Amino acid sequence: MKFNLFFLLIFFSFFSYAQKDDVHLAFPETDSLYREDQFYISGTFHIIEDRPLGISQSGFSGGLHLGFIRDMPFTKRRNWALGLGLGYSLNTYNHDLLIIPDSGRGTTFREITDDDDLDINRSYTHLIEVPLELRWRTSTPESYKFWRVYAGMRLGYMHYFKSDFKSNSGVQYTDKSPDGLDRLRLGATLTFGWNTFNFHLYYSLNSLFDNSVTVVDQTGALEVLKIGLMFYIL
Repeated sequence: MKFNLFFLLIFFSFFSYAQKDDVHLAFPETDSLYREDQFYISGTFHIIEDRPLGISQSGFSGGLHLGFIRDMPFTKRRNWALGLGLGYSLNTYNHDLLIIPDSGRGTTFREITDDDDLDINRSYTHLIEVPLELRWRTSTPESYKFWRVYAGMRLGYMHYFKSDFKSNSGVQYTDKSPDGLDRLRLGATLTFGWNTFNFHLYYSLNSLFDNSVTVVDQTGALEVLKIGLMFYIL
């Protein structure tokens, strides 16, 4: 009788332990080390500011930006974090500023007129970027829908620039290194929104050119405001 009672105690103890393991496997503990928004992709519309008098945008100017940001929470709730990453940015600018390379006298900037018989006038830039953000969100480990506000800076290097002009009559100008181009880029960023759709703003803190864009004695340096949507992936 004592043997049977001892056996039953061992059996129920083992069964209870097994049940605990099964419950633990079915309902694992909440991950207290979760991170948010590691990968990003953004599409933006560009507004060109600080233009020489008479120069305007023409057509659509936009960009595609993607990259990875290491999310580093620094509070117990993990709703405050720093983000540091690496990204790539492709941009196009449509405008009526004609950039003409001239190895003897330097770059010539002038306004496009009807006599130029314009077909295409566009500039392209490719940048390697390092985003740095201060992040606040209402997220939890169990929820993927939350409010977020991310503010920060973005340091970039423009490793590729190209201005391309083509006329309907066959005249073409291409310049990949115009005078005064500032390849080191710095911008302030703000991203805010709920769940999937987030508004994204970028404002350049330095100009594309060092005030060397002169059109009929009117100077400008071309600053850029980017407005768009940001999408995040864990």
